[in-house]
Amino acid sequence: MAEDPQRNFRSHYYEKVGFRGVEEKKSLEILLKDDPLDVEKLCTFAQRFPLPSMYRALVWKVLLGILPPHYESHSVVMGFREEQYQDLLQALQVIRFIRDSTQQIWIYLRMFQLESGILPRRPTQLEPEDKVFIAIAEAMEEMVENDVDAYWLGKCFVNQFNTKYGDSVPHLPKSLEHYLNLEDSKLHTHLKKCSAMNKLPYDLWFRCCFAGCLPESSLQRVWDKIISGSCKILVFVALEILLTFKMKLMAINKAENITQFLENIPQENTDAIISKAIDLWHKHVGTPAHSV
Repeated sequence: MAEDPQRNFRSHYYEKVGFRGVEEKKSLEILLKDDPLDVEKLCTFAQRFPLPSMYRALVWKVLLGILPPHYESHSVVMGFREEQYQDLLQALQVIRFIRDSTQQIWIYLRMFQLESGILPRRPTQLEPEDKVFIAIAEAMEEMVENDVDAYWLGKCFVNQFNTKYGDSVPHLPKSLEHYLNLEDSKLHTHLKKCSAMNKLPYDLWFRCCFAGCLPESSLQRVWDKIISGSCKILVFVALEILLTFKMKLMAINKAENITQFLENIPQENTDAIISKAIDLWHKHVGTPAHSV
């Protein structure tokens, strides 16, 4: 089928004047008219394009199984979700595990632990997986409008990530090193020479999924890809961070100083970093459908 030159010109014009995604938004709106929603097509869309902010929460809820594909059930199911949230909240109050002064993020954690059957007998030092949950829930709270959505999206994101990608996460550092060597062997050699490759902030990048590292506006675009079926996007975000800050990293010779810098990267140009990371992802992996 021949390409439509008018469409290509229009898309190029939209991108030039800052309206990138206008046609993608229309395409998503067509998909959202399906009833029941086609989860496979929504996954494919989210892998190829960023989700418009006005539809992101709905698509995430469907892809994470919080809402069913049938629209007629949405209000009833969300009603059940809210009841479950209130039941968990009340249970934690009854056993005096939370108080009126308890921070909301700790309430999410205790709810998650109670539902998962791992609530400790008494508040104790945080386990590594607790810190991951808190980082993701804190970021999710900034992205959505209410506590119920924040809890369900955070919980289901963590559960999906652990279930689908738990076995893949330990292999991501090696994958990062492979692609870094392909993209910039000089930087790779420098990091190896400094013994920094084994000390990069992998937990922040690959377990917290960049929560606490990137601002929410950039983070959402990464999580679109994770929720719709790809954890490998994390490798290319890490790769692009290394490439973007190459000059700074090349000037540092101590592994711990490199790690400290990467844990606190400047927040000004992160949207550009994510755009380049997605381009790298497509370059090396192709244009994925899902489950990459």
